[in-house]
Amino acid sequence: MPGTVLILGARGRLGAAAVAAFAAAGWQVLAQARRAPTAAPHPRVRWIDAPLHDTEALSRQASGASLVVHAVNPPYTQWQAQALPLLCQGLDVAERLGARFMLPGNVYNYGAGMPPRLLPQTPEQPSTRKGRIRVDMEAEMAARGRRGLRSLVLRAGDFFGGEGRGVWFDLVVARDVAKGKVCYPGPLDQPHAWAYLPDLAQAFVAVAARDWPQGLTRLNFEGHTLTGAGLHAALERVAGRTLKHKGLPWGLMRLGGLLIPSWREIVEMEYLWRVPHQLDGADLQAFAGPVPATPLDTALRHSLAALGQLSAGRKNAVSGAA
Repeated sequence: MPGTVLILGARGRLGAAAVAAFAAAGWQVLAQARRAPTAAPHPRVRWIDAPLHDTEALSRQASGASLVVHAVNPPYTQWQAQALPLLCQGLDVAERLGARFMLPGNVYNYGAGMPPRLLPQTPEQPSTRKGRIRVDMEAEMAARGRRGLRSLVLRAGDFFGGEGRGVWFDLVVARDVAKGKVCYPGPLDQPHAWAYLPDLAQAFVAVAARDWPQGLTRLNFEGHTLTGAGLHAALERVAGRTLKHKGLPWGLMRLGGLLIPSWREIVEMEYLWRVPHQLDGADLQAFAGPVPATPLDTALRHSLAALGQLSAGRKNAVSGAA
C-alpha cells in the first residue's frame, strides 16, 4: 500500500512532477521547499519549509516518511560547490528517518566515450567535471548502502514537459516554434535520449512500490530516443507547420565562456549532442513492470502547449483531449 514520501526540492521541475504523481497514486506527500505554492494544496500533499541542511528539523517535520526523493538540483554554475553536499544532506535525512532514498540520475557518468546503448552496468568513464561529480554522488550512496541505506538511481535523458521552464527543450530547442523555428544543438543524424517528465515521475512511483535489495540499485528510464531530424519532424507534425532549422553557435559560446560562467558550463557538456546514446530500460521493466510511455506526439503537444508555442487552434485541441 502507498505510504508517505518526502520529496526534497518539491518546487523544481522534477520535484513538482513527482509531487503530482505520488499524490495521484495515493501516497501521502510531504513536499519540502523554501516556499509553498499559492494554489490550493492537494488533500494528500503537505508542504514543509524546513531547510535541507537542518537534518533534525526536517526529519521531525517529515516523521513517518518511508521514502525520500532527492529532486534537488543546484544551478549549473554551482554544481562543483553544491551538488555533493546537498546530496549528503538528503542522505542524512533519509538515514535519520530510516527511509529509502531515490535519486534522478543522468548520462553524465558515462562520458564522451559512451557506447550507443547504455545499460545500468555500463562502465562509468566520466570526461567532464559534472560527470565526475555524478560518479562521486552515486559512490556516496553506495557507501551509505554498506551501512544499511537502501537507495536507487533512476537514470534518464534530457527532460521535457511538466511545469516551469529551464531545460534544453524549453530554452533552446522549442523556444521559437511559434515563430516557425527549431534550434537543435547538434548533428541531425545522431540519436539523443529524452525523458517526458510526467512519465518519468510515474516511473518513480512504480519503482517505489517494489521491494528493493540492500545497497544501491541503478535502473534506466528509456524514454524517447530521437535523432535531431526525428525530433524536428515530430515538432512539425505537432505544430502543423513547416519549421526552419538552425543550429547552436558552439564556437561563439566557447569564446563567450571565457567571460560568462553559465556558457562555460554548458559548453562542457556539448558532446552529449554529437555522441549517439540511448538508455536501455529492460532492467526497469523487469524490476517494476511496464512503465508509462506517452506517445511522442502527445507528449510534445502537451509540452509545447505549456510553453505557449502552439497556435490557438492546436492549443484548443490539446485542452479538448485532456
